[in-house]
Amino acid sequence: MDSKIFPADSEFESEEQAASHDRWLRAKVQASRDDPRPSFAHDEVMAQMHALIESMRKKADAD
Repeated sequence: MDSKIFPADSEFESEEQAASHDRWLRAKVQASRDDPRPSFAHDEVMAQMHALIESMRKKADAD
């Protein structure tokens, strides 16, 4: 197996575990790339999350 996939200090107990995880991750990435729904820019998502956190903070302060 390629040492780039299974380094000596791997968190996996075996090469098969590492290979299985690699297959799983690649499938998840491909599914995401194949998803026809529109993508969102990182900055847009972060702005929405900051607004949500701020609104929750204000609500908690009001209680």
